[in-house]
Amino acid sequence: MELSVYKIDGTESGKKVTLDPGIFGIEPNDHAIYLDVKQYLANQRQGTHKTKEKWEVNYSTKKVIRQKGSGGARHGSIKANIYVGGGRTFGPRPRDYSFKLNKKLKQLARFSALSYKVKEQSLTIVENFNLETPKTKEFIKIIDGLKVNARKVLFVLPENMNNIYLSSRNIENVKVITVNELSTYDVVNSTSLIFIDGVQDILQGQYGNN
Repeated sequence: MELSVYKIDGTESGKKVTLDPGIFGIEPNDHAIYLDVKQYLANQRQGTHKTKEKWEVNYSTKKVIRQKGSGGARHGSIKANIYVGGGRTFGPRPRDYSFKLNKKLKQLARFSALSYKVKEQSLTIVENFNLETPKTKEFIKIIDGLKVNARKVLFVLPENMNNIYLSSRNIENVKVITVNELSTYDVVNSTSLIFIDGVQDILQGQYGNN
């Protein structure tokens, strides 16, 4: 499986790279992707939601009306949930939403997401480059030159390149990460996946023998 490497102006460099079919060419497993994305989103939740229950509301404890003879229902406290300002019954409490997944399943999910991008022809490999200074206009020019679907662009770097990251910060729908930060969620949440040449070698070095 070969892909052409492009220059930053969008023209082909003449170089081709070979992708590992065990990473970029497997039969995608949708359920593995679902579980990995579900775990990622669950782990982002703080779980600090909280409402006051009856015993926590700071109201009078005086009995609202007498027990019998009113002709209405019995009421023992203004803190009850049926009163405005009363406590909430079975309200949310702080909790941990995170859960664990098998390492092999997460790996399968990542391979599946990458394979989808290759099948959809949404993976572009760009020759290695860097910017001398942070320039948002220059980075926009690179994205436009590559003629990718700019709705959601994920730019993956082989290592931390601060000037590229700083150049992308103010561009809507463009995310720049290093290969070590790559997640299944990031891949499936993008419409265009751009690798700087060398990222595919790092991935194949990490997972090629698994």
